[in-house]
Amino acid sequence: MKNTLTRTDFNFPGQTNVYHGKVRDVYSIGDDKLVMIATDRISAFDVILPQGIPYKGQVLNQIAAKFLDATADIVPNWKTASPDPMVTVGLRCEAYKVEMVIRGYLTGSAWREYKNGARTLCGVALPDGMKENQKFPSPIITPTTKADEGHDENISKEEIIAQGLVSKEEYEQLEQYTYALFQRGTEIAAEKGLILVDTKYEFGKKDGKIYLIDEIHTPDSSRYFYADGYQERFEKGEEQKQLSKEFVRQWLIENGFQGKAGQQVPEMSEAYCESVSERYIELYEKITGEKFVKADISDVPARIEKNILAFLNK
Repeated sequence: MKNTLTRTDFNFPGQTNVYHGKVRDVYSIGDDKLVMIATDRISAFDVILPQGIPYKGQVLNQIAAKFLDATADIVPNWKTASPDPMVTVGLRCEAYKVEMVIRGYLTGSAWREYKNGARTLCGVALPDGMKENQKFPSPIITPTTKADEGHDENISKEEIIAQGLVSKEEYEQLEQYTYALFQRGTEIAAEKGLILVDTKYEFGKKDGKIYLIDEIHTPDSSRYFYADGYQERFEKGEEQKQLSKEFVRQWLIENGFQGKAGQQVPEMSEAYCESVSERYIELYEKITGEKFVKADISDVPARIEKNILAFLNK
C-alpha cells in the first residue's frame, strides 16, 4: 500500500548502528542517543505481515510518548523528544534481557495454559476454579526472556536471578516499578471506560540507573477490555469487547494462519488494511481521549528524515 512506511534506510549524521525490529527501526546516534521510528509494519504470531497499516506507526508512537510522559514521576524513561509523529528520540540504555509481563486478568496465553491444567505460571501459583477473563485477586508478574529472534519464553523470578539475567536487588526494583506502572495505567484506563487487562514493560540501565524503555500501554503491547458490560459478559461466559491487536490475530486464525510452518498469510486487501487502520485510530482516541490528527503521508520517508535531521542539527 502506498503511503505506508514498511521499511527505512536512513543514514543520519553520527549514526553508528541500525536495528530493524518487527515494528520499530532503531538508529543509534553516537554512544548515547537512539532514534526510534515506529513503522506501519504489523506483526502477529511473531511474523511480520506483508502489508503495512496506514497511520499505525503514528498511533503507536504517540500513545507510547503520551504514557511515557504520564509515568515519568514513577520511573525515569528513555524519551527525550518526539520530533515527528512516528519518531521518538531518547537515551541509549543497556536493555535487561527480560520483559516484565503483568496480568490483572486470566486471559490470552495464560488462560490457554490454565485451561490445559497448569496451576503455576512463571513460578506464580494460580487458584483452582478460575474462569476465562476473571480478575486476579491482585495483579501477577509473569516475566519472559527477551529473544533476539523467534519466541520469548516464560521464566520465573527465581530462574532469572539464578541465571544471573538480573540481580535479586535490581529484579525487585523492576517488580516495584512494574506494579506501580500497571496501577497508573489501570487508573488512566478506568477514566476512559477501559480495563487495562495485561501489558509488558521493558527496562534498561544507563550509568547505574534504571530506565523504562521502548513502548508503554500501546495496543501492540497491552490488552484492554471495555469496562461497560465486562461483568455481564464474564458471568455469561461471553467474549469480552476488547481494544488490542487481538482482532488481527483472530482474523488470521479464521483464515488458517497461526504462524506455523507451511501456513500462508491470507491476502490483506487494501480494504482490509484500511479497516485495521480505522481500528487503530479508534484505539488511539479511546485510550487517549483525544482526537487523532492524521499526519501528512504524501511522502512519509522524506517527512521523517527532514524532521529528524532538523532535531539532530539543533
